[in-house]
Amino acid sequence: MSALKVGTRGSELAMAQCGALAARFDAEVELVPITTQGDTDRSSLLQIGGTGVFVSALRDALLDGRVDVAVHSMKDLPTAPADGIELAAVSKREDARDALCARDGLTLAELPEGARVGTGSPRRMAQLRVARPDLEVVDIRGNVPTRLSRAQGDAPDLDAVVLALAGLKRLGLEDRATDILDLIDFPTAPAQGALAVEIRAGDAASRAAVARTDHASTRAAVDAERRVLAGLEAGCSAPLAAHAEVADGMLFLSAIAYATDGSSKVGASHAFTLDSTKAPELAEAARDVADRAVAELLEGGAADLVHEARA
Repeated sequence: MSALKVGTRGSELAMAQCGALAARFDAEVELVPITTQGDTDRSSLLQIGGTGVFVSALRDALLDGRVDVAVHSMKDLPTAPADGIELAAVSKREDARDALCARDGLTLAELPEGARVGTGSPRRMAQLRVARPDLEVVDIRGNVPTRLSRAQGDAPDLDAVVLALAGLKRLGLEDRATDILDLIDFPTAPAQGALAVEIRAGDAASRAAVARTDHASTRAAVDAERRVLAGLEAGCSAPLAAHAEVADGMLFLSAIAYATDGSSKVGASHAFTLDSTKAPELAEAARDVADRAVAELLEGGAADLVHEARA
């Protein structure tokens, strides 16, 4: 039997996280690096739109048969279904929090007034401006080592950068974090820390090969988060945070939409009591908490905040 061809972005992080996940597939695998628009276009995510820029080329490779499976960082995945493609698995989520990587071991509270902090995420920009309006927030792009070097390299031009802790861990670079940002004040992007495994719709062999990597409670949590994104008609570059988890017999969801300048925010938190952790009830719980959160956010004017960011 030929190897299962697994498509992934070609960055060091994407290759590392895909390789670790693919090692758990019930098949011999061959990793196939694919270059996406997001890898070649260094414009701001707000300028290029964000939605699908890290995904479309992988999906094209899947549909035309160059790969059998596509692995994505799930926070990059558009919320709209893709014709001919099936979400076969959602990996168990790595630590979803963000990390500050600063010079001289500084925490966020210890950064001096006017410190320059880099991030390419409109959500993180807004959160930084809420927490520390005195900071200069700098829009940056690039892979993880490149961004780290901007603050911790031989010739740094920034005082700190903010990165996903999950990515640092997957690259063995978690020791570069100088402050782990808590989920209360810094809730993360929908689906941050989880990986999505897509196959061609109806491909039973590929579905069976990846089935063991599907994690039911993570799938439900990120489904709830992504339903908030869809309900607000926001893309993955929107200044929107949503974090859900299954714990103590409940599914909890919190979501916040921000003005990118940090001047205002609208939030909602809801929970669903579970009778079981079987897939149908988890899916019902995700729909319920997301629907209630979206209704509350819309009533509070969240749509105006996330759409102003794209204007």
